[in-house]
Amino acid sequence: MRPMHLLGVTCLWILSCALLLGGACSDGLLRINLSKKRLNKETLTAAKSARQETNLLRPGDGSRHSLGLSDDDIVPLDNFLDTEYFGEIGVGTPPQNFTVIFDTGSSNLWVPSSKCYFSIACYLHHKYKSTKSTTYKKNGETCTISYGSGSIAGFFSEDSVLVGELVVKNQKFIETTREASPTFIIGKFDGILGLGFPEISVGSAPPIWQSMQEQKLIEKDIFSFWLNRDPDASAGGELVFGGVDKKHYKGKHTYVPVTRKGYWQFDMGDLLIGGDSTGFCAGGCAAIVDSGTSLLAGPTTIVAQVNHAIGAEGIISTECKEVVREYGEMILELLVAQTRPQKVCSQIGLCVFDGSHSVSNQIESVVDKKAKRGSDLLCTACEMTVVWIQNQLRKKQTKELILDYANQLCERLPSPNGESTVDCHQISEMPDLAFTIANKTFTLTPEQYVVKLEQSGQTICISGFMAFNVPPPRGPLWILGDVFMGAYHTVFDFGESRIGFAKSA
Repeated sequence: MRPMHLLGVTCLWILSCALLLGGACSDGLLRINLSKKRLNKETLTAAKSARQETNLLRPGDGSRHSLGLSDDDIVPLDNFLDTEYFGEIGVGTPPQNFTVIFDTGSSNLWVPSSKCYFSIACYLHHKYKSTKSTTYKKNGETCTISYGSGSIAGFFSEDSVLVGELVVKNQKFIETTREASPTFIIGKFDGILGLGFPEISVGSAPPIWQSMQEQKLIEKDIFSFWLNRDPDASAGGELVFGGVDKKHYKGKHTYVPVTRKGYWQFDMGDLLIGGDSTGFCAGGCAAIVDSGTSLLAGPTTIVAQVNHAIGAEGIISTECKEVVREYGEMILELLVAQTRPQKVCSQIGLCVFDGSHSVSNQIESVVDKKAKRGSDLLCTACEMTVVWIQNQLRKKQTKELILDYANQLCERLPSPNGESTVDCHQISEMPDLAFTIANKTFTLTPEQYVVKLEQSGQTICISGFMAFNVPPPRGPLWILGDVFMGAYHTVFDFGESRIGFAKSA
C-alpha cells in the first residue's frame, strides 16, 4: 500500500477526458497516444457534465497483434492542463469501457463496481457489471487502498482486460464499493491502472505489465512515456508498451538502476539552482518517478530555496493580497457605510450570494485533492479580509494601518497543499533548475517547470515545485511527476529493473 500518493490524483486540476480508440503498430509496440485539450471557460463547463463515450476494439484472442499505422490503431489518452493524463481500457468480454489514470506510483487496477451503492462517485462513473462478462471469474477477497487523495475499498475479481489491442487474460483487479474522497467525485477518470511493482500491490495482484510479460504479449519487458507539454499541440503524448517510439526523444537514454522496488525508485544527487548547489541532497537523495503526480514534490528545505529563487508565493497569500490591493478600500468604505459584513463580498462581485450564505462561481480547478480554487479563493480571501478590516475598524485604526494589517495577515496564510504561484511576466527572468542523475545534469527551464493555467480569461502560473517531506530511512525523497516526465522521455524497464531518461522531442 502506498503511503502518500500525490495522485495527479496530486494533482492539480482533474476535470474530464474524451477518449478515442486505438491499438498498436507494425513494429510490435502497443502505443497509447495522448490528445491535448486547452483550458477555457467552455471546456471547464463541459468537462464537468459531459463524457464522450466510444467503443473499444474487439477483445481478440489474447495474442500480440500485427498492428497497422493508421489512426484507428491508436488508443488516445487525454491530457488536461499538463497535469493529468488519461486513457481508456476495456474490462470483460465484451469489453466494458473505463477511463483510467496510467499511474507508475501504484500497482493495482481498480474500477467502480455495479455493487457500489453508497458512494456518490460510483453513480457519476462507469461501473463494471460482472454478469455481463463471459470471462469473469469470482474472487471475492476484500481490500482497501489509501491514497494521498482519499481511499477506496472493494473486492477482487478476475477478468480479461483490453489495453489497446492487447488482451490480458485473468487479470486480478478491484471492484470498488466505496470511494471516499471528493477526488473521485470530481475527477472524470473512472479508475486507476497501476504500473508500479508487485511489492506495493494490495492483495498480491500482478500489475498489468507483469501479466503482459507472463502472457508474452509484448516484445520487450519495458513501457515508456512521452508527455507532450506543448499547449498548442493536438497530441498530448504517448504511452508505449513493449518498446519506445524513437520520434519522441533525442540522443540516448541515461539509465539508473531501481534501488528499491515497489515504486520506481532510484538514487539521485543534488538539485542545482542556476548551476549552484542547494546542498540538502548533495550527498544523495532518493527519487520516485510517478506519472500519477502532476508536479515535482521534494523536501521543504530545497523547495523553499527554489520558490524563493523564482519569486513564488503561496496561492492563498497571492489571492489574498490581490483582494486587499484591489478591493481593500472598497471593503472598508462599505463597512463604514454600515453594509452588512455578510453582503460585502457579494456586493463587490467576488462572491455569489444565494440569500443565506456566500458561494463561489461554478468553475472548478483542482489542486491536490480537488478543493476548489480560482474564484473560490478570491471569495474566501474577501470574506477573511472583511473580518480583519471590521476588527480593525472597531479599534479606530487609520485606513493605511488597516490595509497594511490585512496585507500582513495575507502573507502569513499557509498554502494547505504547498502549492505556489509565480508572476507569469517574470518567467524569462527565472533561473534554470537541474537534477543530478547518474552524474549528469537534467535541466528544467522556467518554461518547463512553470505550469500555466487559463481561467476566466486570465492566466495563472503555478510553480512546478511543492513541498513534501518523507523522513528517513525512506527519505529524503523526491517525487518526479509530470513536470519532469514532460521534459524527459522516460523508459520503465522492468526486465532489467532500471529507468531511462532522454530529452523529449
